[in-house]
Amino acid sequence: MPISFSDPKDRDEKEPRARELSKIAGLLRIALTVTLILLAVWLMKDVLAVVFASALMAVVLHGLARMVRRHVTFIPYQAAVALVTVVILLAVAGLAWSSGPAIGDQFIRLKQALVQQSGDLKSHLSGSTLGQLVLDHLPTAVGGNDATSGSLGSLGSGLAGSVTGILSSAFGVLGTLAVILIAGLYFALSPAIYIDGFLRLFPTQHRGSARTLLMAAGTTLWAWTAGQALDMLVVGILSGIGLSLIGVPLALALGVVAGLCNFIPYIGAIMGAVPAVLLGLSMGTKEALFVAILYSVIQFFEGNVLAPLIQRRAVHMPPAVAILSQTVFSSILGIPGLILASPITAALLAMGDKATAPLEDEDQTKRDVGEIFEDEARKE
Repeated sequence: MPISFSDPKDRDEKEPRARELSKIAGLLRIALTVTLILLAVWLMKDVLAVVFASALMAVVLHGLARMVRRHVTFIPYQAAVALVTVVILLAVAGLAWSSGPAIGDQFIRLKQALVQQSGDLKSHLSGSTLGQLVLDHLPTAVGGNDATSGSLGSLGSGLAGSVTGILSSAFGVLGTLAVILIAGLYFALSPAIYIDGFLRLFPTQHRGSARTLLMAAGTTLWAWTAGQALDMLVVGILSGIGLSLIGVPLALALGVVAGLCNFIPYIGAIMGAVPAVLLGLSMGTKEALFVAILYSVIQFFEGNVLAPLIQRRAVHMPPAVAILSQTVFSSILGIPGLILASPITAALLAMGDKATAPLEDEDQTKRDVGEIFEDEARKE
C-alpha cells in the first residue's frame, strides 16, 4: 500500500481533481490519435486509394477462387486463384481482340462528338439571356464561364472528367492499374499472411474482435462487388439496346459508359446519362427526351427491382449515406475516392453492424417519427 504524508482532507480534495485531469488527458490522447490518423490519410491518400483498390481486387479473386473450389474440391487454393486470373485475362484479351477495335473507334468518335456538341450547346445558350445566366454560373470545367467555383467546380470537373477526361487519359492510369492488379493478385494468393500481419498491430485481447470485423468486411465486399458487376452488366446492355432502338449513334460506346458509370451509385447514373443526352440533342429535342426517359426507366428498374434483388445479401446502404460518402471520400481522395466510396462505405457499415448490438425494438423509432402507427406495427 503506498504511503502518503499528505493530510487526508487534502487527498480527498485532490483525488477528484486527479480523476478529472486523467479524463481530460484521455480525451486529449484520443483527439491526438484521431488527428494523426486523419493527417496520415490526407498525406497518403493516393497510396491508400491504391491499397484499397488492390484489396478489392483481391476480394474478387478470392471469392471467384472459392467458387471454383466448391465445384472442383481437389484443386489447391493458390491454383484456383491462378486459374481464375488466367481465365479473366483470356476473357479480356478475347474481348479486346474481337470487339476492341470497334469499341475503341466508337469511343474516339464519342469523344469528338461530345466536344462538338458541348461547343454547339454553349453557343446556343449564349444566344439568350437565360442561357447566358446559366453559363455564368457553370464552372469552366464543364464549359461555363465561372472560373471561381469551389466544391461545385470540383464536382463538375469530376463529372466532365468521367465523360471525356478518362477517354483521353486512359494511358496515364495504366501504370496504377498494373500495380493494383499485381498487388491484388499477391494479396489473393496468400491472404492469411497479410491479415495476420495486420492483426498483430492490435493488442492480444482485441485480435479476435478485429479478425471478426475483417471477415465481415471481406464478405460484404465480395457480395457488393459481385452484385454490382451484374448490375453494371444489365444496365450497360439495356442502355445499349435502348439507344440503338431510339437511333442514337455510338450506342455501343454509350452502353459501355453507362455500365461502367453505374459502379458509382446514384451519381454514376447521371454521369452515364450526360453523354447520351448530349448526343440525343444533336439529333433533336424529341430524341433527347426519349433518351432521358430511357435512362430514367432503366434507373428506376435498377434501383427498385434489380439492385434490391442483387444486393440483398450485402449490407443495406441508405441512399443518403451513399451520396454523403461519395461527397466525403471524393473530397479526401479525389476521383478515386468517388469511385471507391461505395465499397468503402459498405465495408465500414458491415464492420459497424458486426461491432454493435441490434436494437431491441426496431419499430420504436418508426413509431416515434410517425413512419408507422401502432396498429401497423401490430400487423407486421
